[in-house]
Amino acid sequence: MISFLITFQRMMRAILRGLKEPEFQVLLTLTIFTLISGTIFYSTVENLRVLDALYFSVTTLSTVGYGDFSPQTDFGKVFTIVYIFAGVGIIIGFATKIFELASTHQMELKKRKEQKKSDLE
Repeated sequence: MISFLITFQRMMRAILRGLKEPEFQVLLTLTIFTLISGTIFYSTVENLRVLDALYFSVTTLSTVGYGDFSPQTDFGKVFTIVYIFAGVGIIIGFATKIFELASTHQMELKKRKEQKKSDLE
């Protein structure tokens, strides 16, 4: 549990740092737009509750796909095919950027520690 909280804290710090970078802002906007568009589509076309539609959008784009929901209409199936191909790339780009920000920060902290150590010697 402690390692989860530390990892979550690092991720949140990376996201907060990322809000200052234009590339991160674009990826965040695309991620939110993709999830909202999927949620709207599935709630209207597939008649899912909004929470279920958001859940389906997230599980689909994260490639988890529990199988508890699936599109019932042909239009929903075609949309899901396109949604997966477009959305998975966006989500991977967003997750990669968060990881990049977190690891860069960790490397900077390590360099500072080493610099302090060498300054004291």
